[in-house]
Amino acid sequence: MRHVDFSPLYRSTVGFDRLFTMLDSLGQPDQSPTYPPYNIERTGENAYRITMAVAGFDESELSIEAREHVLTIKGEKADETGDQAQFLHRGIAKRAFERRFQLADHVEIRGAQLKNGLLHIDLVREIPEAAKPRKIEITSVARDAKQIEAQTV
Repeated sequence: MRHVDFSPLYRSTVGFDRLFTMLDSLGQPDQSPTYPPYNIERTGENAYRITMAVAGFDESELSIEAREHVLTIKGEKADETGDQAQFLHRGIAKRAFERRFQLADHVEIRGAQLKNGLLHIDLVREIPEAAKPRKIEITSVARDAKQIEAQTV
């Protein structure tokens, strides 16, 4: 795969650093963990939902944080030192995880709920009125306007 060097663009642009960083990361091989699995779905015109499979985790063992266009979901299992069970096979993951999602501008988190081992995070994109496109009405010139004619000498 070819690598594209964006460094000349850094010199002539202002405020696009995040965009170039995201483009740089697209060219690199995917090293992101696959645990826990998740879905991202569109539930409305400006509404989205992230659903993450977190079976075995309790609400107290999960944390959700949004900061500077990044949604971070962490899960840390509490130590079960009181349980001295001997496992013959352990297929249910008990490991800690951290998953990050890049959020677009004006995306807000509406809420999160844990149901049947699935963590649902509802997001909505609310564009402020000042950032929405607005229609500019074109006015016509009054037809009664008097035109001044030039005289040739």
